[in-house]
Amino acid sequence: MSIRSFLKLAEIQTKVASMIPFLLGNAYAIYHFKRFNILNFMIMLISLLTFDMLTTTINNYIDYKKARKTYGYNYETHNAIIRDNIKESAVWITIMILLLIASTTGFILFLRTNIIILILGILSFITGILYSFGPIPISRMPLGEIFSGLFMGFMIVFISIYIHIYDIGIVDIVYQNEILTLNLNLKEIIYIFLISLPAVIGIANIMLANNICDMEDDIINKRYTLPIYIGKDRSLRIFKILYYIIYIDIILLVILYISPIFTLATLFTFIIVKKNIRIFFEKQSKKDTFVTAVRNFTLINLIHVLMIGIGILL
Repeated sequence: MSIRSFLKLAEIQTKVASMIPFLLGNAYAIYHFKRFNILNFMIMLISLLTFDMLTTTINNYIDYKKARKTYGYNYETHNAIIRDNIKESAVWITIMILLLIASTTGFILFLRTNIIILILGILSFITGILYSFGPIPISRMPLGEIFSGLFMGFMIVFISIYIHIYDIGIVDIVYQNEILTLNLNLKEIIYIFLISLPAVIGIANIMLANNICDMEDDIINKRYTLPIYIGKDRSLRIFKILYYIIYIDIILLVILYISPIFTLATLFTFIIVKKNIRIFFEKQSKKDTFVTAVRNFTLINLIHVLMIGIGILL
């Protein structure tokens, strides 16, 4: 398998969906907690990137194996296994190597922090694999948007913060005198959820846009996603409303002093986001307009991270 085929198989261009929440979490750890561990940062970066490539590779392989419609953009062009005629054995070797790297670096990160990272890491691994694998993968159910939003949006942000502050008691498990106690700093956890909400919603909307575009193919391939259940019109309405919630959240972040006042500059992205929403409403196409959801996510969240970065500098 060539490097080009591997990058297509792992869809390297989609890794922005995990890297931006990772950067957001690290920026917030520096801004809010004044903490940053460079080695933990590097280890998590490797683990996160390889695991993201792993789940994408598994997803493409499962789509290839279960496809009933074996022609068209999604099958012949979008799936690298068909486009580049990749052998199944090569795909399985790739999956095993990525799993080994991701799990090893994840375990090292646990050894450098505490059991919370191990628990969250195992939960993320299981969810990521079940997203595409198993008798009824999450991606083939009306839960894909929720799971992808929470695990890629919130969980990545939370872990990328926690690796720097694992020793200050935001989340802690204590076993003493045969009693297991879970301690939570609810205020800080709520703050982290609010700071991650633009990423949560942006990723959920990428999944929603993807499923809206694939409705016809999904019916043939027996993928019963959210738009299949609630219809295209309701799905598009939810798609639009979720973006409005992002901007309400950004204002709330500043009011509560969670983010620096510069974060309000993110509101100006609404001009472009609104235009992209209109484009997607006119035509829902994987080839032509799906990219608007990716652009919206990238624009909103990169500006968000940049504004927090300015807050750190000043």
